Amino acid sequence: MGQAGQQRTRQRQYGNKKGVKSVSKTAVAKKAPALKKNLVPGSVLILLAGKFRGRRVVFLKQLESGLLLVTGPYAINGVPLRRVNQRYCIGTSTKVDLKGADYKSVDDKYFARAAEKKKGKSEEAF
Repeated sequence: MGQAGQQRTRQRQYGNKKGVKSVSKTAVAKKAPALKKNLVPGSVLILLAGKFRGRRVVFLKQLESGLLLVTGPYAINGVPLRRVNQRYCIGTSTKVDLKGADYKSVDDKYFARAAEKKKGKSEEAF
């Protein structure tokens, strides 16, 4: 009997390819992508996507993952300390002085969620 819809099949390999060696994958250290030329710490960005799209934020630094660390500041326009992909930002020519701002301790681990322990199912649940 036939199947409804198309069958999922693998493409057939013809020829003498029994002794094909796979390329060994070496661990390549991932480096952060290059910043856009108009992004320097202290510059004002406009967010293009997400909950805060259209908001102007201050660029603080680039994280190891390549994401940008930005803030509103929260007290002024309600944008908290956030990680943003630079594809979703427009840099402006406006600069803000960052003297006195301490953001050295903020990294990608700062944004990691705490892993919750799974609770075992008990007899009382039934």
